[in-house]
Amino acid sequence: MFISVHYNATVQLPWWGVLLACAIAISFTPLIGVIAATTNQAPGLNIITEYVIGYIYPERPVANMCFKVYGYISMTQALTFISDFKLGHYMKIPPRSMFMAQVAGTLVAVVVYTGTAWWLMEEIPHLCDTSLLPSDSQWTCPMDRVFFDASVIWGLVGPRRVFGDLGEYSNVNWFFLVGAIAPLLVWLATKMFPAQTWIAKIHIPVLVGATAMMPPATAVNFTSWLIVAFIFGHFIFKYRRVWWTKYNYVLSGGLDAGSAFMTILLFLALGRKGIEVQWWGNSGDRDTCPLASCPTAKGVVVKGCPVF
Repeated sequence: MFISVHYNATVQLPWWGVLLACAIAISFTPLIGVIAATTNQAPGLNIITEYVIGYIYPERPVANMCFKVYGYISMTQALTFISDFKLGHYMKIPPRSMFMAQVAGTLVAVVVYTGTAWWLMEEIPHLCDTSLLPSDSQWTCPMDRVFFDASVIWGLVGPRRVFGDLGEYSNVNWFFLVGAIAPLLVWLATKMFPAQTWIAKIHIPVLVGATAMMPPATAVNFTSWLIVAFIFGHFIFKYRRVWWTKYNYVLSGGLDAGSAFMTILLFLALGRKGIEVQWWGNSGDRDTCPLASCPTAKGVVVKGCPVF
């Protein structure tokens, strides 16, 4: 509230925007929490928050991003804290001790993340600038570019000019209705065909929510996730239940931690020396879609892109 009032020229978001964002976060936290607790997947509010403030307060990209942070990230952090408390409950850790560990970890993380960001901006030439970086560079910042692109689409241009009466994609709004009806259809199918137990395993929020990771995730990300999940979530779970019960969650944590440590190790051991390992998986166009950045609006001419 203080920042939105005294630094409004910078953040562009008025005080009522902060209250509205907090109200959205509070309202959706229990609902998304149920999905996260049962499926380990938490659909985000990033599109909803961008859509809402884009209509109410258009042509202000910074305000749009601030509103998303207060509405979406606040809910995400709340669910993360609750998840930590749940883990602490299983491990017999007192809630007060867990809370103090969370506070200390948050403070340390803020300092480390901020310092790392400044260090990268000073040390890496042309950081995040895809026009100056080689095509196989590891410093294209896909997540940050998605955040920036969202500020342009939802904040500067605005949803009305894209998905509203002034845009060409107004029919996309029908998917709000589809998303509301689809879970009801699955529920009705389970009642009509109780013998078909596989129907109850269809979880629409998880299926549809996975598509939210497509920018910046690519087909390679989805196939790797699917292969690992299918092997350990189906075959190992079905035929080696004892092993799965004892080691599956440890393996999951090890895969995540191993990827993070290997990223740091590769950068320190090879990246600092300018050594890059070239293989078919990281050379050329990683998205395997060279026309992905081409405009689709009618009559727009861009070199190397088709004209619709």
